Amino acid sequence: MLSQDENERAKIKLNNGCLIIHPAFNETLKELGRKKIRLPKEVTQIEIDFSSYGYPVNGRLVSGIEEPGKFELDCRKGQKFCDQNKICAYDESINKFEGLEGTGFLTSHSMIIHGDMDYIPINLLTFYFYTRSLYLTKNSKYIKFSNDFEVDSKRDYVSDREKLLVENVPEDCTIFIDGPLIGGQMTKYTLDLNEALLKKNSIPIFFVKNSRSNLVVDNVEELKSKYNSDMHWAYSYLKPGERTKFFRYVDKENCNFAKIFCYLKAFESSPCRIEIDINTFKKYKDEINQIMDLAYYLLIAQGDLHNPQIRSIAIAEKYARATLKLINFEELIKTLGITPTINQERFAW
Repeated sequence: MLSQDENERAKIKLNNGCLIIHPAFNETLKELGRKKIRLPKEVTQIEIDFSSYGYPVNGRLVSGIEEPGKFELDCRKGQKFCDQNKICAYDESINKFEGLEGTGFLTSHSMIIHGDMDYIPINLLTFYFYTRSLYLTKNSKYIKFSNDFEVDSKRDYVSDREKLLVENVPEDCTIFIDGPLIGGQMTKYTLDLNEALLKKNSIPIFFVKNSRSNLVVDNVEELKSKYNSDMHWAYSYLKPGERTKFFRYVDKENCNFAKIFCYLKAFESSPCRIEIDINTFKKYKDEINQIMDLAYYLLIAQGDLHNPQIRSIAIAEKYARATLKLINFEELIKTLGITPTINQERFAW
C-alpha cells in the first residue's frame, strides 16, 4: 500500500520533483476490497475530450478588442520571455474503470515548473469510485453515491486541480493550462481557479486544440455560412506564425462568464485557441503580446506538426502518464483482493 496519514496528503519526494497522494486514495481502495467490489483488469489511459465543449446559447461575441487583421508572432521574443520569466504548465492523465458495481477514476494531475536545466514536476494522484447503489455507500466514507458519475467526477476533478495549482504555482509566473476557460459544467470552477491564481500575481493562459466551436463564424457577418467551424476559418485565414485579433465573449446573463480569445497557427496544420480571462487580460495587458510570442515559441519548440501542443503542457502530460505507471495500480488492487471484471470503458467523459 501507499503509506500515508488519512488526514494529510502524503508527499513522496522524487528526483527533482514531488508526488502527492490524496488522503482518500488508500482508504477508497480498502473499502472496495472490503465490499468485494470488482474493477476491470485492463487499464486504458484516456483524456478529457474538450472538443465538444461549446458556449452557452445566451452568450454574445464582441469583436472590437483589436483592429481587424492578423498579427505576426516572433519566436525569438517568445524564447527571450521564456528565459527571463517563471513558466509553468498543467495537464492530467485519467484511467476510467467501469465495473459492475460502479465507476472508478484514477487521475494523475500534473504541474511542471521550468527549471534552469530541467522541468520540476509536482503531481497529485487521486482515486474516486462512484456508484448508484445506496447499499454499497451505506456506512461508507469513501465510496461515493452518484446518480450521474460524469457530473460528480468532473466536480472532484476540478476541485483537485484547483487545490494542486493554487498550493504549488509560484507567484509571478505564467501558467499554461490544457483545456478551455469557458465551456461546459467546468466554467465556474475554472473561473474560480483563475481568480485564485491572479491573487498570486500569476497569469493563467488556457490552451485549446481540436475544438468544434463556431462562435466566430456564426457571429461575424462576413464569415457566416462560409466555414465549418472557427478552426476551419482560422486555418484558411492565417499563415504559420500568425494569430487572429482578440475577440471577447460575454454571457448575457452572467457577465462574469467572459473571456478574451484568439486563434494561433504555428504550422501548416490545425490552429489552436488561446483563452484569457477578462480580468487577467486587463491586469496584464502590456504582457499579452509577449505571452502570445511565448506560446508560439513553445509550439515551435515542441515541433509536432500533426498535433500542435505547447511544449510545457506536453511535458506535464508525460509526467502525468509516467506517474500512473509508477504506482502499478493493477498490482495494487490485486493485493487488496479486488476482483477484476473483463471489460473497461475506453473513454471517460
